[in-house]
Amino acid sequence: MTVRDPAFVEREYNARAAVPEHTRFFERWEKDSGFARETLESRLDIAYGGDPRHRIDLFPARQARGTLVFVHGGYWRGLDKQMFSWLAPAWVAEGITFAAVNYRLCPQVRIADIVDDAVAAVNAVVASTGPGPVVVCGHSAGGHLIAAVMATPASRFGFDTARFAGAVAISGIVDFEPLLAFSGNADLRLTAAEAKALGEAVARPSILAPLVVAVGALESSEFLRQSQRLAESWGSAARERLVLPGHHHFSILDALVERSQPLHSATLALFA
Repeated sequence: MTVRDPAFVEREYNARAAVPEHTRFFERWEKDSGFARETLESRLDIAYGGDPRHRIDLFPARQARGTLVFVHGGYWRGLDKQMFSWLAPAWVAEGITFAAVNYRLCPQVRIADIVDDAVAAVNAVVASTGPGPVVVCGHSAGGHLIAAVMATPASRFGFDTARFAGAVAISGIVDFEPLLAFSGNADLRLTAAEAKALGEAVARPSILAPLVVAVGALESSEFLRQSQRLAESWGSAARERLVLPGHHHFSILDALVERSQPLHSATLALFA
């Protein structure tokens, strides 16, 4: 589906405008993340490249039974891993090492460069942790990036890709053509050719591991469509598609760490 009406695209893809109280979530994330970094064992700002944003925060679990790699959102042009340390305590409590990664941002680089960063970051996380299964999880732009990781040829990874136990794409975007009409494209600088190539690159996985797709029921029709497109294009690799009642583009991250939520349960099940 190609959508080029700017008013429609802006309404459907401007998640912050759709959730006027999004700043309250950012403030809570910052506060809770600071507390997590103060109280949890951690290795912060591990370098995986030469750019200042080539950094990883690692929160190791004792006798870890696996590693969850989290890739943040921000439309490939904003936010920082430090805002998401608050996700770590719930996973460390489950015996799972939690890693949050940063990557370079648009407009300094293009989205294809950020995909390269995501692959390099996963390689670095695995090199920095012990044996065990690895699950990659991403929100919003990060949802695309983890799909791109799983669609990357196995030869680009410095470890046995059989260690990938699964992937979790939360509110991700995999059809880039509508973004050509989005105001944010001033930073993304997408061309029609790039939008087509980025979409084709994640149309099917290279790494055959289960995929969990999640989206909030309160998100826009386009974010709902995007999640459905990813689940359908990956076929049997898509273990399930969760449409979470009562959640919008920002509150859905709460569902990743709350034990009563199906998103938490589905993610945890990947480590079984």
